[in-house]
Amino acid sequence: MCEANVYLDKDGEEELLLEAVYLIEPEGEKLRLENIFSEQKILKATFKLLALSEDKIVLKEVERG
Repeated sequence: MCEANVYLDKDGEEELLLEAVYLIEPEGEKLRLENIFSEQKILKATFKLLALSEDKIVLKEVERG
């Protein structure tokens, strides 16, 4: 199984959002993330970086409003 850690870019700093994510699924304008421990996060974000060789995904939260 292939998992990646997902980080959220906050003002240029990468903050760990969820470890061992195996699923990222669009839900309307949002993304639903699920990891191997059945933890889920749903947020309005876009991809900033997808580095599978590093098992790393960086998301940028979309401004609300």
